[in-house]
Amino acid sequence: MILGVFGPWQVVIILAVVLLLFGGKKIPELMKGLGQGVKEFKDASRTDAPKSEPNSKPEKVAEEDNA
Repeated sequence: MILGVFGPWQVVIILAVVLLLFGGKKIPELMKGLGQGVKEFKDASRTDAPKSEPNSKPEKVAEEDNA
């Protein structure tokens, strides 16, 4: 997806600029924080979603006929 918008040289230049701005020591800390945030989001979305049994069938809602 990114390669469709940016060529390989543009990606290399962007990565080099990020490395210069944040430094080699700060990037792993940023990625660790990003990973923890994604994990917390997944955990929160799993607990909020209603759990259904895999063998249960969804209940049918009665349709009204106005004919």
